[in-house]
Amino acid sequence: MIGTFPRAAAAAAVALAAALTATPAVASAADDGVQALAYTADIRSPIPIPPAEQDLQTIVAKRWFKVSDEPLQLEGPVFDADGNLLFVEVFGGRVFRLSPDRELETLVGKNDLGSAGLAVGDDGRIYIAGLGNFKDTGRIVSVAPDGSDMQTVVPASAGYLPDDLVFDDDGGFYFTDFQGTSTEPVGGVYYVSPDGGDITPVLPNMAIANGVALGPDGEKLWATEFSAGRLHRLEMKGPTTVAPFGTAVPYHFTGCCPDSMRTDTDGNVYVSMYGQARVLVFNDVGIPIGQILLPGHDEGRFLHSTSLAISPDGRDVYIVSNDRGGEGGAWIFKARGFASGTRQPGGG
Repeated sequence: MIGTFPRAAAAAAVALAAALTATPAVASAADDGVQALAYTADIRSPIPIPPAEQDLQTIVAKRWFKVSDEPLQLEGPVFDADGNLLFVEVFGGRVFRLSPDRELETLVGKNDLGSAGLAVGDDGRIYIAGLGNFKDTGRIVSVAPDGSDMQTVVPASAGYLPDDLVFDDDGGFYFTDFQGTSTEPVGGVYYVSPDGGDITPVLPNMAIANGVALGPDGEKLWATEFSAGRLHRLEMKGPTTVAPFGTAVPYHFTGCCPDSMRTDTDGNVYVSMYGQARVLVFNDVGIPIGQILLPGHDEGRFLHSTSLAISPDGRDVYIVSNDRGGEGGAWIFKARGFASGTRQPGGG
């Protein structure tokens, strides 16, 4: 029957048959003929790239700025309107500002916020999503651009564990609720109205909702589900209204764990992979198109890649991580993505 196929199809069929009958790479015991599993180059790393992602366009970021000799859990990098890079450290609650010429200052000192996400509002104030004690003291606050005048936006009494947030063009914002487990999905994505008076569930019943981002047109909302390993894509017809048949899970991640995310002006979505020292990039419909590895990935270094920011006036991608268990230290890494970062209201 092969002779009736077009030549290309016949060749493909032969190749497939050969692949199906080929003997996998094994190592045999000395003389008894019993086969044994063997580590190959593609799986020897502590964090091997999943087979489905090994052929993606892959680049390696470079070390760009050392934040601390301590392995601080960095999170939430965003640009403000002046091109400063703002970010936090979770367990000390601090908020930092790094100037374009790489001068670092502390805007908010040590506190009990459990700071995890940042956004800049239309009013220029910095909004901080805080996990608190990871149980019952999570809240969202805002501070002036110099870090003073802290005000509560979503109180702890509301019962959320806010992890990340993003503003829309109307002045409201979405935030993720970092609650639940892989078998008890009680977290979700919520929307806070521009006047702060209403909090509306948009995507409930998630197993630890983590990252949240809006596409450049403001009509696509993305979210990651940390404990279920899923990427969610929502087509929005209003701040709290999902279009008919507008929800999808275009990707299921392999291994732990999808963390925070950002989008670029081409509609691509960049997802930090916590525990994997890399960032996965998806196109506008959720198909993976590239990845960025951190230095030392194959040796299990800088695994706590929690978040990233993309410069709004260029293609530079800034990824935060630490090397707990290695040489130590908390770093910002730099690479170049496909397009410039989506500009956020009030910020960069």
